[in-house]
Amino acid sequence: MTDNGSDNGYLISKGYSHYIFALLFLLYMFDWLDRMVVVSLFPFIKADWGLTDTECGMLISGVSWSIVVLTFPVSIFIDRWSRKKSIGLMALLWSLATAACAFTRNYVQLFVARTVIGVGEAGYAPGGTAMISALFPGEKRARIMGIWNASIPLGSAIGIAAGGFIAEQLGWRHAFGLVALPGMVVAMLMFRVRDYKSVELVKTPRNNAGVGEKRPMKGGDMVREFTHSPSLIFTYLGFAGSMFANTALLTWLPTYFHRMDGISMSRAGVKGGLVMLLAIVGAPLGGFLADKWFKRRINGRLLFVSLSSTISFVLMVAAFAFSSGAFQYVCLLLGGISAAAFVPGAAAVTQDVVHPGLRAVSYSFCVIVQHVLGSALGPIFVGFISDRHGIDTALIVLPFAYLVAAGMFFSGSFFYRQDLEKAEKAVLEVE
Repeated sequence: MTDNGSDNGYLISKGYSHYIFALLFLLYMFDWLDRMVVVSLFPFIKADWGLTDTECGMLISGVSWSIVVLTFPVSIFIDRWSRKKSIGLMALLWSLATAACAFTRNYVQLFVARTVIGVGEAGYAPGGTAMISALFPGEKRARIMGIWNASIPLGSAIGIAAGGFIAEQLGWRHAFGLVALPGMVVAMLMFRVRDYKSVELVKTPRNNAGVGEKRPMKGGDMVREFTHSPSLIFTYLGFAGSMFANTALLTWLPTYFHRMDGISMSRAGVKGGLVMLLAIVGAPLGGFLADKWFKRRINGRLLFVSLSSTISFVLMVAAFAFSSGAFQYVCLLLGGISAAAFVPGAAAVTQDVVHPGLRAVSYSFCVIVQHVLGSALGPIFVGFISDRHGIDTALIVLPFAYLVAAGMFFSGSFFYRQDLEKAEKAVLEVE
């Protein structure tokens, strides 16, 4: 199958592609379940160890920082070795690290265990994105990415809701132990699936006569794949703005309901989880609409994600600054849909405009930028402001990150066509 972003075929049979996709979906769901279960455990851990909100936020951000440090070298390994084996190993590692959290005896030990979860997660998103991009036709890329990314809110919502319930019934340590088990099972199945052969890193240079002979890519060629693609850079930055807000909301929304509405943490976890669970609608819907716009206009994917980010800004400002009660919750529920709608279109762009042999690396750069400037800072930002001015003030300021993201995506849309046209084409083969 020639992978040029607009092909109509499947790398392997349609049914087997969907089987692999189902495993990848489950692993991403368990990934975020393991990552976010700690959110609803904050009040219980604070009561045991006397932590501040900032320290609690660090338990989320620590995962992001370890991902930032390792995702690039791991992604190179994934692109050159094997997607399925890397994914299986990563899932086993983050599941074991989650289980280890149950046996910690102080904050430092728990923080270290949480960072090891990030070590395991460092290669999953790049490897999974590259594998899905190869399995399905390019014209359906955002749609498939949308369904895959629906696993993030689903796993987060299950983790937040289950964590509070298990902690109230059995204690917070049992919550870590129980949620770690399913990922181990699915990880073992990933080792047995079929994968595509690693793509040879060759470049077809342009010359005065048209297209020259293919030659091996050099270090400078690889660097230019990323530094000379403005649409890619703006997409990375837009991702960071959106994930700054999304991760902070995932982290602090249950605590917001617990404090502002005076309800139990288990009820607050369910209430906050439902907001993020609606992203299970937003991600597939966003992927479907991004692909529709892509068919009508070549830069439609980036134009759509810019619009969806703007809508998220409006809804979240309305929720935290101008409303309360039932209307506030309706705004948050709608915001849960729009906040996830940007992901599939933006993720597809990171695969569209780069060499097929560098797809995991491309998404690893996206992961680095979105974590350094987004996920790692958002929870701490809210915790810092909350410690000084209250969590309500912190969440009033937070939505402006969506507006920044919208501007980045819109700027990138002006360069998408030229970046897509100069991207290398390659023939993908099954192992």
